[in-house]
Amino acid sequence: MAQQMSPPSRAGDKVFEWFTLLMAFSVVVLIGLVGWQLFSGSSLAIKKFGASFLIKSNWDPVSDDYGALPFIYGTLVSSFLALLIAVPLSIGAAVYLTELAPRWLRQPITSLVEMLAAIPSVILGLWGIFVMVPWMRDHVLPGLKWFFHFKPFVLIGVSKLFSGPAYGPSMLAGGVIIAIMIIPIITSVSREIISSVPGLQREAAYGLGATRWEVIRIAVLSYAKRGLFGAAILGLGRALGETMAVTMVIGNTPQISASLFAPGYTLASVIANEFAEATTDVYLQALFEIGLVLFLLTVAVNFGAQLILKTFSGSTPSA
Repeated sequence: MAQQMSPPSRAGDKVFEWFTLLMAFSVVVLIGLVGWQLFSGSSLAIKKFGASFLIKSNWDPVSDDYGALPFIYGTLVSSFLALLIAVPLSIGAAVYLTELAPRWLRQPITSLVEMLAAIPSVILGLWGIFVMVPWMRDHVLPGLKWFFHFKPFVLIGVSKLFSGPAYGPSMLAGGVIIAIMIIPIITSVSREIISSVPGLQREAAYGLGATRWEVIRIAVLSYAKRGLFGAAILGLGRALGETMAVTMVIGNTPQISASLFAPGYTLASVIANEFAEATTDVYLQALFEIGLVLFLLTVAVNFGAQLILKTFSGSTPSA
């Protein structure tokens, strides 16, 4: 009688499963520890200022009176400007590299885009101070001011965004430098997403008599729109937390102004600029609370993006 073979051991599978579970859970723990440290480090400021910390505009270390509204405003406006500039450029570059560029040109341009992502932010900040800001002050800002002061723009209030003196360091300069920094991220992710669109999508569109532009618009971009939205959110996450380059060109003035020519301040910039100068407990903990606000803002943006992606998934048939 043949000896019955014992079933293969599943111990290795179980060990691997528990190991990967531990790795995944450690990410959650790390995020929780960061949030807890920021919360405990800002407990004194939270007790003293409460919810008014988010809506006050005063930032006065002499009298220990602090409010985060100018920094929240500066962070959101500069990030929105960056997305407004970077998303069309990045998706356009991704479409060209994937659908239109000749093969001999794709790799050099792709390498240059990826090389831009490797440049340290402080180097981009120095370039922004000595090259970009003077050039914008002398050429771009006066042109924008002249263009947007025509009567149609004045009537709808757009001219207010481009009014006032153009000194150079400004909210607009901060948005431009952030856009330069997030273009490689959005372009690289968008290129991979567009490349993953099945070839049958394109062939079916061509078979129906579509032009190249119609194939790209209907068969490619429509299919990949959820992934492209995710790429934009990745860029937004980088934009919200960018520090050094923005600090060097945005002007670092805690004020709220309708004009994009006015200087501003961001949540990350005020921490970088003033953390070493915090001489009182309230001052230090107010900066910790600024970090907590930035942390929660980043989490809220990513959570909202996930909800939007789920909405898209539910409202459009899966390909």
